[in-house]
Amino acid sequence: MIKIKEAVIVEGKYDKIKLSSMIDALIIETRGFQIFKDEQQMALIRRMAETRGLLILTDSDSAGFMIRHHLMSAIPEKQIKHAYIPDVLGKERRKEKASKEGKLGVEGVSKQQILEALSRAGVLCEEEDCANDVAVPTRKIEKTDLFNDGLTGGENSTKNRRRLLQHLSLPERLATNALLKVLNSMMSYEEYHEMIEKLLK
Repeated sequence: MIKIKEAVIVEGKYDKIKLSSMIDALIIETRGFQIFKDEQQMALIRRMAETRGLLILTDSDSAGFMIRHHLMSAIPEKQIKHAYIPDVLGKERRKEKASKEGKLGVEGVSKQQILEALSRAGVLCEEEDCANDVAVPTRKIEKTDLFNDGLTGGENSTKNRRRLLQHLSLPERLATNALLKVLNSMMSYEEYHEMIEKLLK
């Protein structure tokens, strides 16, 4: 069992059941879109954000991103960490048919994919230990790097960006600011530059 100090936010009970077999953490369900009108649940999430921080782990479809953005609009950014599962097509075993977008949710992806998402979010080790393992980057990856490398604002940027997201097992709906945070949590600028050279050039 992996111990996580943050309160982990998931969409539903099957996500919670899946995670409960892998991590030792307080897991809170949004009960899907109920979070938009459940003031008591939102008050609990705010309290947990203040006292221990949040880790948001929602599905990679449009509904998952709507819930994630709702929470981001209600809670200070410094109290939130994000874990993103990759876009995986298929359907959960318990369901008769696939979701509207045909993507697996948290309950449907493999344990390995969840562990990778948690690792990218930086919650699988104590901060001090993590700091010792990661080389200090000379500088952060910035929006201008994404533009200069053809990932935003260019003729082939959509295709290039999709290639990068698939390579890193990240969801296609990831916004530029969120992508930057994920990249900077995963690698140094030098590692990013080397990866882009191999992937896109």
